[in-house]
Amino acid sequence: MYEYELYRNTSAELIRRADAEREARRAGLARRAARRRSGRQDPEGRVSGGRGGPARFLRLVRPA
Repeated sequence: MYEYELYRNTSAELIRRADAEREARRAGLARRAARRRSGRQDPEGRVSGGRGGPARFLRLVRPA
């Protein structure tokens, strides 16, 4: 009986973890969708792609 109880506890823990991960993903997607929706109504919203990297187009200046 001990092995069966251990199996049930492990199984229940895995199910809880999966549920928590799913809920966290749903919350993240909902936040992302809300940011996108709010950005559409702002006339001076974000201009960049939001990747956080360097600018895509750089103006190169040659030394004189």
